[in-house]
Amino acid sequence: MVRAVRVAGPGREFLLDDEPVDLYLAEGRIVDIAPTGALPARGRVLDGDGTWAVPGLWDNHVHTVQWALAAEREPLGAVTSAAEAARTMSSAGLLPDGRRVGSGFRDAFWGDVPSLPLLDDATGAVPTYLINADVHSVWLNSAALARECFRSPDGMLREEDAFEISRRLNAVDPEHGDRAVRRAGEQAATRGITGLVDFDMAWNADAWPRRVADGFAAHRVEFAVYPFDLERAIAAGLRTGQAHDYTDAPSEGRGLVHTGSLKVISDGSLGTRTAACFHAYPGDPANFGVLTVPPEELTALMTTATGAGLAVAVHAIGDRALTSALDAFTTTGAVGSIEHAQLVRHADLPRFRRLGLIASVQPQHALDDRDLVARQWPAQTAVAYPLASLRDAGAQLRFGSDAPVADLDPWQAISAAVTRTDDAREPWHPEERLSVDEAIEASVRSAIRPGEPADLVLCGADPRTAGGSELRSMPVVATLLAGRITHLS
Repeated sequence: MVRAVRVAGPGREFLLDDEPVDLYLAEGRIVDIAPTGALPARGRVLDGDGTWAVPGLWDNHVHTVQWALAAEREPLGAVTSAAEAARTMSSAGLLPDGRRVGSGFRDAFWGDVPSLPLLDDATGAVPTYLINADVHSVWLNSAALARECFRSPDGMLREEDAFEISRRLNAVDPEHGDRAVRRAGEQAATRGITGLVDFDMAWNADAWPRRVADGFAAHRVEFAVYPFDLERAIAAGLRTGQAHDYTDAPSEGRGLVHTGSLKVISDGSLGTRTAACFHAYPGDPANFGVLTVPPEELTALMTTATGAGLAVAVHAIGDRALTSALDAFTTTGAVGSIEHAQLVRHADLPRFRRLGLIASVQPQHALDDRDLVARQWPAQTAVAYPLASLRDAGAQLRFGSDAPVADLDPWQAISAAVTRTDDAREPWHPEERLSVDEAIEASVRSAIRPGEPADLVLCGADPRTAGGSELRSMPVVATLLAGRITHLS
């Protein structure tokens, strides 16, 4: 029983007033809701003491192992030049395998240009890797290029080559990686996370059941497969929504892991100037970005996945990539989501509803990229980082972080969607703001009403009246997953 909480999220509409209620939980679900004190206490009691309850929060776009390992890598988000990044890496700590790895740089804002001599002079013979914040490019010194058997005149690798480097860096010893994921999951629970969608570029059908068998029980997981593993997934009989458990897994971990979607990365990114757009990038009239998966190949992949019972999640950042993805959904009848949708033509907005697609978006990206948009997309006529426009067109919104690109904190995403600013500046495109209720709805998969999963977050302040900074720092008093406490402050 959770005693004396006020409901502030979905489910509130079924209550007569804002007075505290008691939630009765059994077998992982909410079985009854009653005014506080109206019914006798049963079982273990968690006293909510007037806190505000919302359903368990989800992050619908996470690169889990990369996010978990980020704590071991040199943070580069604050560096302001290539020279500073190189100097920073010269004194970065060595990983156990003798490499130096940094992450989070944003060279699109730098006044100088990354080069191989610059990084070599600073880092010498130690293999050194710098991962862009958007993960679509990496900067390596000569020692790292030689170790990985790659060549690049400036040390920069982009798109598929960059992804391959990230895959190799993430392929740590499974015991090491699983410990990092477990720590990260426990930290996520302190922010109210009860579920995430894992887009790691790895074979996750074995990794997650192994983690659960070893005691992982922090949150629910939907894991993706990638085109390079599609035939393997089909041969293994994977289907979207399928549960994965070891029979000897601890009881609290059972039922947490499910197969998600086929993930297809159909274009690049804004920061790398490879997002596929209908208008060219400034100063480069031949650069319209890159469709990394041509339309006919995308259609073929989606047809195969749909026939095998897999939904499809298509990464589409630029408006040209998004139109191509929507066309492929139309042709194939596939179900699933568009991931990111950072630039959307007005004519494409209503297609989300007609096709029944989820718009899986990262509200914090709009604030992190607002200055970059002004520089890289000044001539674009499509809607940049839409939220209200997608909502008004009838799209189903789901929020995520793209961690480690942004912090895995659902309250950060909620605040970004509600305020469209995270500094002293005026809201960026305030017409795209959402209400708190709409932002919370995009962050949950359930409601507080009988029969729903007992995934709950008890908040120390009322989200519905909180300002932007209050939302970002929302105190999470307790997190419950299927009625089991995963965090208690």
